[in-house]
Parts: sequence; C-alpha cells; structure tokens
Amino acid sequence: MADVTTDQGERLRRPSGIRSIRLGELKVSYVPDGDARLRPLQVLPDTTDEVWAAHPEYLDAAGHLVVSVGALLVEHGDRALLIDTGIGPQTLQVPDGPLATIRGGALPQSLAELGRAPEDVEAVAFTHLHADHLGWACEPTFAHADYLISEPEWEGRDILAAQGMTEQVAALAPHVRTIADGQEIFPGVRVRITPGHTVGHAEYVITGGGRRLIAFGDAMHSPIQADHPEWSAGFDHDTARTADHRHRLVAELAEPGTIGFGVHFADVVFGHVRPGGTGPAWRPVDA
Repeated sequence: MADVTTDQGERLRRPSGIRSIRLGELKVSYVPDGDARLRPLQVLPDTTDEVWAAHPEYLDAAGHLVVSVGALLVEHGDRALLIDTGIGPQTLQVPDGPLATIRGGALPQSLAELGRAPEDVEAVAFTHLHADHLGWACEPTFAHADYLISEPEWEGRDILAAQGMTEQVAALAPHVRTIADGQEIFPGVRVRITPGHTVGHAEYVITGGGRRLIAFGDAMHSPIQADHPEWSAGFDHDTARTADHRHRLVAELAEPGTIGFGVHFADVVFGHVRPGGTGPAWRPVDA
C-alpha cells in the first residue's frame, strides 16, 4: 500500500473509478454509480471566494466541486455486504442551491466488474436516507436483501416524506431491519450512530488485518474538510453537531492503522489524515 501524492491535484477534479483495499480476510471496494458537481460556496457556506482561489485543485473548469456517487462493497469469502446504493439510473440538473448536477446508473455494471451480481449481496446497509444513497434500493435490484438502517434514522423517516420522498420510503419499508449503535452487522463490520448530517446518520467501522476502515458517509463531503473540520455542509441537518463530530473523526483518522472512506471524495475515496505537513491533510491510500 502506498500514498499517492504526485497526481493528487488531478484526482481531486475527477470522480473515482473502482478502487479496492484489503483488510485481512476482508476486501473493501468502492463501487461507482456516477458523479455530481457541487457549488462550493453553497455546499460549504463558511468558505469564501478567497478560500477557493487559494485551492483551485479542488475545482473543475466550471468552478464546481467534483464528487463521486456510489457505494462500498465489503466481501468476506463468498459473502457480500453493500453500504449505500448510489442515486440510481437518473440525471438531474439543479438551477440553484448546493447541487448543480448529479447522475447515476453505473452501479450494476461496477458490481459486475468486481465479479458480483446484485443477488450476491445479502444485505444493504445505509449511512442515511438521502436520495444519492438510496437510489438502487428503490429499484427491484436488491429486493432480496435486508435493508439495514439505524433505528433513529428510520424513526425520523417522516422528514423524508416532508421532502417529497414518500414513494422512496414506501419502497424501502418492506425490507427494512433497524440496527443499533455498536451492532455487528457483517463479519468485521460494526455500526456507530453519529447524528448531525441527518437525525440518525450512521458510520461503519470495518476491522481486519490489524487495521480499521471508517466509512463515514456524509460526515465529510470534500477532502478539504479534513483541514477545516469546522466547515459544515449546506446539506447538514445540524451543522453544529456535525462540526463537533467531524473534529473527533479527523483526529481518529490520523491514528495509526486507520483508513477513512469518503463516498463523495472525488478520486481519493480511501485515505488517511496526516496533519501538520505540506499539502492537504487528507492523503489518498490505494492498494
């Protein structure tokens, strides 16, 4: 395993393809579904034009943050768990707000490239109930699987209905099994509930081979937040609570043997935090 630093600027401006790492007996892979473009001043409202002028490596030619949209596949022998499901087969253009464009549809093909079919996935665990994490779960793609959702997130599903997602909630409901903080849901995978981005946002701590990986969902949307954990996102339900958690998370990601997975982190989805040096604190890690 090696740090990738020479092309990091280029990687921050493109969505991720398939990437895999091994944690002992576990194989963990990013499964692309698509990508999105975010308006930086609106998705991170505590930033300024001066911030982004100083960090052009994060922005594409149109001045947007490039983010990945997809899922995390955890494999243990013949068994497979999927964390989140991307946005599904759709493309959206939004004239205002933090989100400029988002597209999906690639997840089944990405799974196939990893040698897996949807029916191989025994359960789908969700970090939270936002559309860009639910997409393929609202299709019949994983209808055979349990849908694992943190108990407070599912109890707060009326918030989704108020946001016009009644149909999505109805599609999920027959498959839902709620999970509790600290519960092991798959070999080496435990949930921890970290409210802030949503009322019951969950992270997944995956342990194997003497290392751990923290799949932290939308606790961070961009690697620049590893340098500035005080910057909450415009999408966050409780910005103060999210910032408090992000400070703790960034410190944890700097601990030895700890890897982070940022599902939206452009082409640097796997990484660790190395504060105090030159360049960004988030350093990509690849097998």
